[in-house]
Amino acid sequence: MAIITEEPDSPNPQLHKSKPKPKPNKPTSPPPPPQTPSTSAPTKSAATTANPFQFWFYFTFIVSSITISFILLSSLSEQDPRTWFLNLPPTLRHHYAAGRTIKVQTAPNHPQVEVFSIQQGPTNSDSHVLIVHGLGCSSFAFKNVVKTLGRKNVHAIAIDLPGSGFSDKSTVVVEENLGNNGPFGGLFDVYDEIKEKGLFWGFDQLVEQGFVDFEENKVRPTKTKEVVKAIELGSEEMGKVLTQVVDSMGLAPVDLVLHDSAFSLSANWILENRALVRSVVLLDTDPSGAAFLIRVLQIPVVREIVLGFRFAFDRVVASCCMESVSGYEADAHRVLLKGRDGRRAVVGMGKNLNSSFDLSEWGGSDGVKGLPVHVIWSDKWSDEGRRITDALPQATLVAHSGVRWTQELNAEEVGESIYEFVSSLPKPAKQAVEEPIVHEHVEMKFDEATSGAHNHHHGHEGHDHHDGHAHAGYMDAYGLGHGWAQ
Repeated sequence: MAIITEEPDSPNPQLHKSKPKPKPNKPTSPPPPPQTPSTSAPTKSAATTANPFQFWFYFTFIVSSITISFILLSSLSEQDPRTWFLNLPPTLRHHYAAGRTIKVQTAPNHPQVEVFSIQQGPTNSDSHVLIVHGLGCSSFAFKNVVKTLGRKNVHAIAIDLPGSGFSDKSTVVVEENLGNNGPFGGLFDVYDEIKEKGLFWGFDQLVEQGFVDFEENKVRPTKTKEVVKAIELGSEEMGKVLTQVVDSMGLAPVDLVLHDSAFSLSANWILENRALVRSVVLLDTDPSGAAFLIRVLQIPVVREIVLGFRFAFDRVVASCCMESVSGYEADAHRVLLKGRDGRRAVVGMGKNLNSSFDLSEWGGSDGVKGLPVHVIWSDKWSDEGRRITDALPQATLVAHSGVRWTQELNAEEVGESIYEFVSSLPKPAKQAVEEPIVHEHVEMKFDEATSGAHNHHHGHEGHDHHDGHAHAGYMDAYGLGHGWAQ
């Protein structure tokens, strides 16, 4: 008989070691008392009542900001031509009143465009100086240079290139619409047929002859449409403009003053028309580009701000083109760039600049051998002026105290430098024989442009003002008659 005895439990150190009992962590601070429903309910209620107000506040703020932005941007957009013209500052109105327009054709089968010009001095002078501005600039920058030359009996002319200043900045181009363009061309053709012949044209054919005759649509008559395009001036168009301006005003042989980027656009024309050119003056010319920061006119919103606000445009031109922007000059350039597709035309001209132009190769070509060249450069960028002079062995260099765009404060200095150069050149041959022909030719062109306006000239400092002149295409287009400048 087995006897089972119970032994008291003894602590097992091995088992206790392998499975220690976790010691409870004693809190250093007493736990917070559990929240009662009465204390938690108000917090949850406050959170739920605050969220709707926050949502509607931010929603209203965002919608208002977007609305204000759209209103602001729409106010910065280009105005219609008449409104833009009526809001011109007095300085630009006076500048416009002192000029005339010349009609030129920049491309075959394209309508003529009007080129604005100002001039001073006698037309029978030994020197005919034609000033051509650079990218983003206009004849307004050279009005005082023209006056200075005119006082010294030099026939001086400054023009606004097509796409700049008061010249035409856009043109109506007739394009052919051949149809069947793209994957949906056939659908557009069917739509045009329905518009032309009616909705039930196909059904009538189906009833009459049992089928719809689409064979006649295989060769569709050519349709045209009128498209307004900004004038994007390139070297070829520049050559046509210079040829027609020199011919219509009787300026040959002409003393060309090429400012900034105008040189790279005119270089080929000079080579091909050496007989029409007596000398070339390079005024702050950079063959590889332009002084104006054209990229600011290509970025959306930025371009609207730069052209819409005077202080923004002043900062841009002060960094690259002009020394003093506190006066009216910088704002006049901004107004001219903003109106009548001016921005698009200037951007297009910038794209057509020849950035790979080789000045040394041009200077060594046979077409410019013996051509007098005078370089006038700002003393603030004297290294650039010396680099250009070194590439042209026949060139002379003179510095002026201004910057890349001519301003009123240094216009007389630039005019004096141009005069000293052209007056040192030998007089052109057969000038006395050509004088009556030139005068009659110019009067004929100008009488046609003024459309019967009287030719009474009065003013001071070499005929400063020419009041009462009609401008072909401008006065009639704006519907302003002759009284706007009075």
